[in-house]
Amino acid sequence: MRRVRPCLMTTATTLLALIPVLTSTGRGSDIMVPMAIPSFGGMTIEIMTMLVVPVLYCSAMEWKLRLGIKDERFAENA
Repeated sequence: MRRVRPCLMTTATTLLALIPVLTSTGRGSDIMVPMAIPSFGGMTIEIMTMLVVPVLYCSAMEWKLRLGIKDERFAENA
């Protein structure tokens, strides 16, 4: 929780700040919109990664426990 909350807040504020840039049609938008698209996409992928990777890791560890595969990272195997 110590790392997730600040990361989510930073990403959310960045995404919210980029919405007006992405929807603008005024002067300079022809240059700013292509510059904002990779940032917006990167932040979106970062949120998905932050939510998906821990779930995949936990599911892999549960499968190891369920199948009885020894892992040196578990305390009970030491």
